[in-house]
Amino acid sequence: MTITTPRNTSGTPLVPAAPPVTAPEPEATVTFTVDGIETTVPKGTLVIRAAEQLGIQIPRFCDHPLLAPAGACRQCLVEVWAPGRDGNVAKMPKPQASCTLEATPGMQVKTQHTSPEADKAQHGVMELLLINHPLDCPVCDKGGECPLQNQAMSNGRAATRFVDVKRTFPKPIAVSTQILLDRERCVLCQRCTRFSEEIAGDVWIDLQKRGAQQQIGTFDTQVLGFAGDAPVGASTVDTSGRPFASYFSGNTVQICPVGALTSAAYRFRARPFDLVSTPGVAEHDANGSAVRVDHRRGVVLRRLAGDDPVVNQEWITDKDRFGFHWQSAPDRVTTPMVRRRNADGTRGELEPCSWVEALDTAAEGLRAAIAGAGVGVLPGGRLTLEDAYAYGKLARVALGTNDVDHRARPHSAEETAFLAHHVAGRTLQVTFGDLVAAPAVLCVAYEPEEEGGIVFLRLRGSVVAGRTRVFSVAALASRGLERLDGTLLAAAPGTEPEVLDAIATGADDVLGATADALAAEGAVIVVGERAATVPGTLTAVLRLAERTGARVAWVPRRAGERGAIEAGTLPTLLPGGRPVADAAARADIAATWGVDELPAAPGRSADEILAAAAEGRLGALVVGGVDPADHADPVLARAALDTVPFVVSLEVRRSEVTDRADVVLPVAPPVEKPGTFVTWEGRPRPFPQALTTTQLADHRVLDRLADALGVDLGLQTLTAVHDELDRLGGWAGARGDAPATAPAEPPAVPPGHAVLATWHQLLDAGRLQDGEQYLAGTAKRTVARVSPATAQAAGLADGDDVAVSTDRGTVTVPVQVTDMADHVVWLPTNPRGAAVRDVLGAVAGTVVRLERAGASDAPLVVDGATGPVSGDAADAVAGVRADEEEQA
Repeated sequence: MTITTPRNTSGTPLVPAAPPVTAPEPEATVTFTVDGIETTVPKGTLVIRAAEQLGIQIPRFCDHPLLAPAGACRQCLVEVWAPGRDGNVAKMPKPQASCTLEATPGMQVKTQHTSPEADKAQHGVMELLLINHPLDCPVCDKGGECPLQNQAMSNGRAATRFVDVKRTFPKPIAVSTQILLDRERCVLCQRCTRFSEEIAGDVWIDLQKRGAQQQIGTFDTQVLGFAGDAPVGASTVDTSGRPFASYFSGNTVQICPVGALTSAAYRFRARPFDLVSTPGVAEHDANGSAVRVDHRRGVVLRRLAGDDPVVNQEWITDKDRFGFHWQSAPDRVTTPMVRRRNADGTRGELEPCSWVEALDTAAEGLRAAIAGAGVGVLPGGRLTLEDAYAYGKLARVALGTNDVDHRARPHSAEETAFLAHHVAGRTLQVTFGDLVAAPAVLCVAYEPEEEGGIVFLRLRGSVVAGRTRVFSVAALASRGLERLDGTLLAAAPGTEPEVLDAIATGADDVLGATADALAAEGAVIVVGERAATVPGTLTAVLRLAERTGARVAWVPRRAGERGAIEAGTLPTLLPGGRPVADAAARADIAATWGVDELPAAPGRSADEILAAAAEGRLGALVVGGVDPADHADPVLARAALDTVPFVVSLEVRRSEVTDRADVVLPVAPPVEKPGTFVTWEGRPRPFPQALTTTQLADHRVLDRLADALGVDLGLQTLTAVHDELDRLGGWAGARGDAPATAPAEPPAVPPGHAVLATWHQLLDAGRLQDGEQYLAGTAKRTVARVSPATAQAAGLADGDDVAVSTDRGTVTVPVQVTDMADHVVWLPTNPRGAAVRDVLGAVAGTVVRLERAGASDAPLVVDGATGPVSGDAADAVAGVRADEEEQA
């Protein structure tokens, strides 16, 4: 795409010329030696890093490149000679920890390879660490991939001199339902405590006691000097001593250099040398986090974070780490099924059949629909780029329609225009690197911790480093925003456009400060998919970006959303961001696809497709991995599936769609197929197939379905799909106009009512979290939040049960009085048993009724932390202990 500088009528540029580029000042460096090898490194480089660059390995436990130096384990001791004030090189009195020592000019470092003193010191530290270690390597989860094992062999004594009784502790401690702690294995490296404090900001584990009794554990009011709810001297509520509710706790298991922290789901399940490892990409969100899939005999046993400095560094969310059991759930669809007719002509039960029969039946039903009212295609937002492309091509070439939309969520015509104008075909306009380098980031209808995961961690790292200020337009400051030291621009649902338009430079308030921050070079506005539910928000975001010069990044929740846009599964867009209404764009695609012409009229959105099906104006639906409960109106979605004459479902597992389908075609989950997810940045993230399977990817099934319809899609192989995408390339033609939607009038809020604010929590009732009982135990407790004034008006007090209701249903949950906008009630969108869209039929901005439903004895969520482990969580912990007793 060519970008030209706008000019006025005289031909001079409207934008002033950029100032001349000056060469950056050279970086300060130091020169010193390691084991006699001279090296030059940037000033401030740690000795242990410089040695790594030279290929010299120094043993360590506490050192981690993404954590601040601690010098806790002392295993990396080296002999150091350094110039004194007189300029003469002199030996330091004692060996130094190379993980905390910065290189200085003229320094001479001798590691264990050249210094008997350093070697002896490392042997001594190793002997000390092993004094109380249980040496239970054969039954330890870390056995076979343990740095302590490796370094005991390379830098330890051949035999032990310890003859006394080892220290022991009861084991394991259930830090959560997912994380278990064996304290006697701990070497006090403090990696876990440093991660929780520095990276995640969830301080849930710490050092306790002193001397020989020092140990890692959860907060203990009898040990850590608590006074009331917080430790003595604590300056933040994060160290409140309440049980943790961290979305990132699994990272501590991976970075623990011994077997002290283990996963309840993987504990005692396999040995590392039994596993086959395959690189992968997490399928739960749009970040494209690199993961490592470890499997044995066709079963995935664990997932670890991959090392990718550009995207997720070495971290992933617990959802990405533990939420993979859905791909092998007992309700997997493994055989094609057809719903046969009963003798009286009514619809019968689904029955297994051959692929030939299923495809022929599907083709017959679709032909009848094409000849009649037409077919709607709903691919869903969880697909790979290749699969989404196949759905879009099938719709246009085989079904003759632009009625295709992957957005299985609330959406709007304004969002359709925004995506066509600002997102489609514009890859890598804003990246993770831009986010962490931005002086200011404004979040609009987006919660980084709940809806982004890795975005939150990357932003927090930049905030802690002092580079970035975070602002958020929302009804309340979430715990995630507080841990980002963020500034809340309070906006009741529906008033976001008004707040965005009020952000202007020169104002002597928080809105003016926000505008000044966004005017700095490199500032970014991050807008989430929830902005589609508030008319005028996306339009106001583009106006704000034009005023301030900030760049705009759109971050959806699902992994397949961005790839689906690029693949052309929107009713107004063809692949590469080509507008359906543009004749040249249609001709470009038609020539590549080898067809005479494509349907010219823009199609219907997902909501319009469902409405047409429910009203009998569609003859068939082709549905991918879609859950009716995800749509803005689940009742409408179910009515559409019940009413439409013919439904073809491509699914991994049994679902509400397959239960209503006439033909069910099984497809492979991500672990059983190769493919590409596209991140919110527009970055392709290819991944290989991990498990051998007989199941087919969606694009292969759709290719066969098209063949049964007499159409050659040419998408039978991944190579064929990629070749076609490469031939299509990008679109340099005209794009859709920017949205120009006016804000809606805020609704009237009568007494006893409030406006609903809502967003998804990272761990909720989503189907891709099914099958992982331990992960479910760490989800945040469901709670409603209201302001003190709203609570008083409704007769509510902290801890009461509040009934939030509409004409469709009622959700009853504990209430938490919170500092937030008045006349607003916040609820999580999809908690277990209380889904807002399904039960209330409501989205953000809906006016709901509030009334007291009686006091609650249930533990409350306080600033996002859970109460004591109970219910399913307690059962999960009991299950872990029962498993261990059985193993013993």
